[in-house]
Amino acid sequence: MEITTKLGTIDSTIFIVYVIGLLCLALWVSRNEKKEGANTEDYFLASKSLPWWAIGASLIAANISAEQIIGMSGSGYAIGLAIASYEWMAAITLVLVGKYMLPIFLENKIFTMPQYLEQRFDTKVKTTMAIFWLAVYTFVNLTAVLWLGGMAIQTVAGVDWMFGMIFLAVFSVAYSLYGGLKAVAFTDILQVVLLVFGGLLLSYLALDAVADGQGVLAGFGILTDTMPEHFDMILSPDSDHYMSLPGISVLLGGMWVMNFSYWGFNQYIIQRALAAKDLKEAQKGIAFAAYLKLLMPLIVVLPGIAAVVLYPTLTTPDQAYPSMMAMLPVGIKGLVFAALVAAIVSSLASMTNSISTIFTMDIYTRFKPNESQRHYVHIGRIAALVSLCIALIVAQPLLGEFDQAFQYIQEFTGFFTPGIVVIFVLGMFWKRATSMGALSAALGSAVFSLILKFAWPELPFMDRVGLVFLLCLGLCYFVSIMGKPNTTDSSVSLEQVNFATSKPFNVAAIGVVLILTALYATWW
Repeated sequence: MEITTKLGTIDSTIFIVYVIGLLCLALWVSRNEKKEGANTEDYFLASKSLPWWAIGASLIAANISAEQIIGMSGSGYAIGLAIASYEWMAAITLVLVGKYMLPIFLENKIFTMPQYLEQRFDTKVKTTMAIFWLAVYTFVNLTAVLWLGGMAIQTVAGVDWMFGMIFLAVFSVAYSLYGGLKAVAFTDILQVVLLVFGGLLLSYLALDAVADGQGVLAGFGILTDTMPEHFDMILSPDSDHYMSLPGISVLLGGMWVMNFSYWGFNQYIIQRALAAKDLKEAQKGIAFAAYLKLLMPLIVVLPGIAAVVLYPTLTTPDQAYPSMMAMLPVGIKGLVFAALVAAIVSSLASMTNSISTIFTMDIYTRFKPNESQRHYVHIGRIAALVSLCIALIVAQPLLGEFDQAFQYIQEFTGFFTPGIVVIFVLGMFWKRATSMGALSAALGSAVFSLILKFAWPELPFMDRVGLVFLLCLGLCYFVSIMGKPNTTDSSVSLEQVNFATSKPFNVAAIGVVLILTALYATWW
């Protein structure tokens, strides 16, 4: 079944108003930089002044993009509610990151993740991981978001994918390059409002359509009655999709490793929290983001499940979200399309800002240590532009042959995720970990993953990540024990870090746990 969705005049007008409005907001947010001149803290960390609501909104805007919206809706169509574990388990991961990891990073007053590794280990570890992250962000994350975004625009609006990619790149640059993280974070508030409102509206209309106008509760009841298998949160080994979501491992296995790597040690995510005015504000933002993650399956998974009833003969599952957009009335379609583009450009802006931060602060300053603050900001802008140009060039050759670009991201990053988590967790909580131990974990992660991929192909991806994590943990331990203790550790000791959290954060954390318990108890 071929889905074609064209935007009418009203839809296009709504979308153009959104684009102009976002650009005006970004220029207004960035107006002080023109008067006073930006330094590196202003540009890369928003002057360390972000309030909690901007942090939480920006975390989600950076996270949700075309691969989540289209890919997870497609997984909802094929697998069902089980794919929501990626979102719901992320909520509790955010709470743990806010309590145990964020205090360490903020106490060390860092700009970037590689900078912390230099403080804790040495320059070799920092440079190695900085180069790795620059390569992954440019050739995997940035490339995939551009490619999937271009394909989404082609499907929904009928515009050629290359023009769609160029538009997304230019749009993200237009509002983020001048104002830096501050422009990205504050415009993300508008993006998230649009994303949540547009997504919930689509889910409402989809459920109402399933029930032939009888309302969302009736529509949800029809879905649960006619497709109970699509509401199993924990898949059994005989499920066709067990390799993607291997049963209880989504609660106890490798998903924890992937979540901690993404939410705790990923520059373009954690950079928002590093830009908070203080720890309590950052933790409130993290808690806000956790509740938004609990809401996300209603926005990205439920429309895919509804599409099984409304469009049962789709050629591929990834057509689910575009097919649902095809049923929207005039005007609403433009709003939801704007929400989809909002998700894409906010992720692009976040990634390019983090690429510029890592390149400038971790690579360039090593060779040019005595330049002016304005010079470093200028270099950061050039780095962001270059990364986008590279991603535009390599997107089609890298991803054009993949049926599911989302799998390309998961497969590639999954080779290195276990080692990254080992480096940070042992680096933060075990003083005996050495730089050689850290580098061995980074190398071992890729080696162990490749060996297991080919020697044990029937092992589910998520279980492989968990097993490689344990192997890297052991490798880092033994290499560290056999070597000499580090003498270059300049990071703040744990005794100087305050892990106590405020009462509102604790109440929010308990709420997340209770909601997750109820969700899994209901749909087990």
